[in-house]
Amino acid sequence: MTIVTGLLILSFLVFFHELGHFLAARLCGVKVEAFSIFMGPVLLHKKIGQTDYRLSLLPIGGYCQMKGEKEFTKAIEDGLGYVPGEKDSLYGTNPLKRALIGFAGPFFNLFFTFIACVIIAMMGHSYYTRSATIQIPEDLNIASPARDAGIKSGDTITKIEGVQISDFSDIYEQVALKGDEDITVEVLRANSEGMQETLAFKVHTLINKKEGNGILGVMAGGEEIEKSVEPLSLFPAIKAGFFNTMKILGMTIKGLGVLFKGVDITNAVSGPARISSMLGETAKEGFSEGMKTGWVVVLQFMSLISVSLFIMNLLPIPILDGGLILFAFIQAVTKKQIPPRIQYKIQAVGFAIILFLFLVGIGGDIKYFITKASGAK
Repeated sequence: MTIVTGLLILSFLVFFHELGHFLAARLCGVKVEAFSIFMGPVLLHKKIGQTDYRLSLLPIGGYCQMKGEKEFTKAIEDGLGYVPGEKDSLYGTNPLKRALIGFAGPFFNLFFTFIACVIIAMMGHSYYTRSATIQIPEDLNIASPARDAGIKSGDTITKIEGVQISDFSDIYEQVALKGDEDITVEVLRANSEGMQETLAFKVHTLINKKEGNGILGVMAGGEEIEKSVEPLSLFPAIKAGFFNTMKILGMTIKGLGVLFKGVDITNAVSGPARISSMLGETAKEGFSEGMKTGWVVVLQFMSLISVSLFIMNLLPIPILDGGLILFAFIQAVTKKQIPPRIQYKIQAVGFAIILFLFLVGIGGDIKYFITKASGAK
């Protein structure tokens, strides 16, 4: 049931992406022939105006079918050097409008993250964590960059790379994306006279090759504390939502760099099954703590995935929105379409890249579920 729940949540994010394409196409005067919630065989449909609105069988996102999309294939078959199209078709419209239509889908993913962050800010929430007072592993066989740098058990971390630390969750957040890096860690330590003094240490973090997160080598040593984030009114929530969206975007972009640090890509790249499972489990655990906690946790997770969809779809890879945008800009500058056959060959390369990532994700999913099943025995 958790996978089904997660799949529905993930499908909503894909549907919201397609909604962006739909609205932009309508705005640019491009005819939308069909707009479907979910994919596969059509269960219900109703034509309103020029668009056939559908409800399909498979709960996997949805699609926005625009006039002229099929003309690309026909142009290749006929050996044409361009894709013919009327003004109300995707390839017949102004290339800058086509670029806007391509960008609208990813933008709606980023816009969803902003909406989610605003809602979270207006709801307010509480969470449990530990104080920033840390313990160093006593077992010397356990690697601890913090211990090697001179940090001791009982120290309270106050800053990492100049960023203020208030609890242990802040420590994890700051270190997670700083694997195999030199960082400055400031701590409070009681001296021989019982006075607190501030000390700064240069620490070279390790990187978890399996998960991709940075390792400081410390454990929570303080008491458990409950922290509350007070709800905000609309306009302060909008401001907070914007900054939190930019924060998530920045963290996600930096997180992509982890893939180039020798991380096990089958664990770092998740496929749809694992994402759906994680979404479902997150929803289940969150709502078990209460309705408000459930919605906050789910919206936070959806925000992360939605930003990832924004970035992924903007990659300049043919068959993705980024490829459509790139080709449209080339046409706008050169005043000529890239010949369909050349586009097709480039798209074949793009398809191979996406297929590789998909297979890596599926392989990681299989490994994840086998490991999970083994651990459950």
